[in-house]
Amino acid sequence: MNIVLVEPEIPPNTGNVARLCAATKSKLHLIEPFGFKLDDSQLKRAGMDYWQHVEWQRWANWKAFEEQLPADALLWFVESNGEKIYSEVKFSPDDYLVFGRETAGLPKQLLEQHRERWLRIPMFNEQSRSLNLSNCVALVLFEALRQQGFAGEI
Repeated sequence: MNIVLVEPEIPPNTGNVARLCAATKSKLHLIEPFGFKLDDSQLKRAGMDYWQHVEWQRWANWKAFEEQLPADALLWFVESNGEKIYSEVKFSPDDYLVFGRETAGLPKQLLEQHRERWLRIPMFNEQSRSLNLSNCVALVLFEALRQQGFAGEI
């Protein structure tokens, strides 16, 4: 699986996602600009000593990332107000799970361009605006891996 963080802002969230990617052998794509420096101590602390086990790539912007995608790449955009719940779709091992900034989410233009692959995580309390980014990544990633029978598990 591929995890894509578009313009992440909070170092511990990105570190937690990196740790998750190491544990699941998922590739992490980080798209600039970031709200932190890559040598941030909180980023390293949250990722612990897992960074050495993470396959990851840094991208200057969305366009640079998008240009390198394989022609058959399937991207799933996880953001509130999506028409489908993340557990209602069929994920494949090479899919890309795309998540936005903690404070602003994914750009609306990007979501509108990919409306058929815009997914949401159900929320039951209308007073709650969102879940933590790293929790969202874990929920969707583990559903995708569950669908694949947890292939690659040790």
